[in-house]
Amino acid sequence: MTSQKTAGAAELHDRMRRRAPLVHCITNYVAMNVAANVLLAAGASPAMVHAEEEAGEFAGLAGALTVNIGTLSPGWVGGMKAAIAGAMAAGRPWVLDPVAHFATGYRRRVAAELLALRPTVVRGNASEIIALDGGVSAGQGADAGDPVEQAEEAARRLSRAHGAVVAVTGPVDFVTDGTRAARISGGSALMPKVTALGCSLTCLVGAFTAVAPDAPFEATAAALATFAAAGEAAERGADGPGSFAMRFLDALHGLEAPALEAGERIRPA
Repeated sequence: MTSQKTAGAAELHDRMRRRAPLVHCITNYVAMNVAANVLLAAGASPAMVHAEEEAGEFAGLAGALTVNIGTLSPGWVGGMKAAIAGAMAAGRPWVLDPVAHFATGYRRRVAAELLALRPTVVRGNASEIIALDGGVSAGQGADAGDPVEQAEEAARRLSRAHGAVVAVTGPVDFVTDGTRAARISGGSALMPKVTALGCSLTCLVGAFTAVAPDAPFEATAAALATFAAAGEAAERGADGPGSFAMRFLDALHGLEAPALEAGERIRPA
C-alpha cells in the first residue's frame, strides 16, 4: 500500500472523496458560503463553528481545522485560539490563512500569536508570506502586490522557523516544507476576480491534510493541484467572473483525479 508520505495528488484526491472529511472552518464573513460550497463540491464536509464556547470541543471532532483572519474581532480570536487548542489536543492538523495581516497593528499582533501556536500549514499570497517573514511587501489589503517568485525564500525561512508547510498561491503556486519544494501550475486569471476563492482554498487544504495528517506537504500540493485543475476546466466556456464561479463548483465536483498529475502540473522546485 502506498504510504501517506509517498502518495501522489491523484491518490490523495481519491482518498479525500472516499472519506469526505469533516473540516472545521473558522473563516471570514465574506468567505463562509463560498468556502462551504467549495468543500461540498470537492467532496468534503464543512462546518463553520467559531464561538469560543464550543470551538475547542468541536475542533476535536473534525478531521482538520482551518483558521482565516479575514474579518477579525476579539470574540472570534478567542474562538480561534480555543479551536487550535482543541485541534492540537486531539492531534488534528490545522491551517492558518493570515489574510492581510500586515494591514493594521491588531492584525499583525493576532497573526503573530496564531503563528506561535505552530500551524501545520500556512497558506497565503506572496505579499502575506513576505510580510509574515518580516519583509516589506507591496500588498494592498487582501490583494497581493508581489509575485510568487519573490516570496519563495521567505516561505522557506518561515517553514524552517515554525515547522509548518508554507504555501504561496498565485498564477503558479509554490509550496515548501523547508527542505522540499514544488510549484503547481494551472488555474485561471479569472480566479482572483471571484471573492473568497483563496479563502476557500485554505479550507480545501484542511480537507486534504485531514486524510493525510502525516504528509502535510503532499496534502497541500494535492489541494493546490485540485484548485488549479478545476480553474483550468472552469475557464473553458466562461464569459466572465460570474459564469466562472458557477463553472468552478461544477468543475470541482466533476474533477477526475488523473487531471491533478497531468503533464507537469506539480514540479519539484
